[in-house]
Amino acid sequence: MLARQHEDVPPYPYGPSTIYKQSNFGLYGTQKIRYGNIVSEKNEIKTRRYWRPNVHSKRLWSDSLNQFVRIRITMRVLRTLDKVGGLDEYLLGEKSMRIKELGMAGWRLRWRIMQTEKVKERFRRQRVAMGLPEVGEEELVGSDGLRTSEAQVQAEVDAIDSDLADGVEVEMGEMQEGFMQEESGKKGKITI
Repeated sequence: MLARQHEDVPPYPYGPSTIYKQSNFGLYGTQKIRYGNIVSEKNEIKTRRYWRPNVHSKRLWSDSLNQFVRIRITMRVLRTLDKVGGLDEYLLGEKSMRIKELGMAGWRLRWRIMQTEKVKERFRRQRVAMGLPEVGEEELVGSDGLRTSEAQVQAEVDAIDSDLADGVEVEMGEMQEGFMQEESGKKGKITI
């Protein structure tokens, strides 16, 4: 499912997360399940425990897409969104650590935002402000990393837009039934 969602998008430089696979379907930053011990006060007996990331499904506004995007996000990343000025600013961050913490879902959403005219115009203005020469014919790169035509890029944009066009809200990434389900000592179904 992850490969199918990302077949139209340029390859993510860090690849999918193999340690905490759930983070491939939302903005989790670098968070994953943490482990530690509960130590009793009296006998100092250690019992293993874990902490999950504080993940919520939020509806965030994207200025460049002019619509809401529903995505699973950790509260730490949500605080960072507030600090940098919104979803678009967070996704368009250029530092290598920001690219690494985007994950697969953030990378896909970043690529879609970068295809909008609003963001393209913003980058053109930045080039002019920095004194760089204007680019006459933009070199288009497809999902395979090679030069491509405007029609192929438009087809990739349309494929992602069809996912985004389910209405006003957009669900980025879906979890399969039983995905990352933990086993418990109790019998029965566990919901996450």
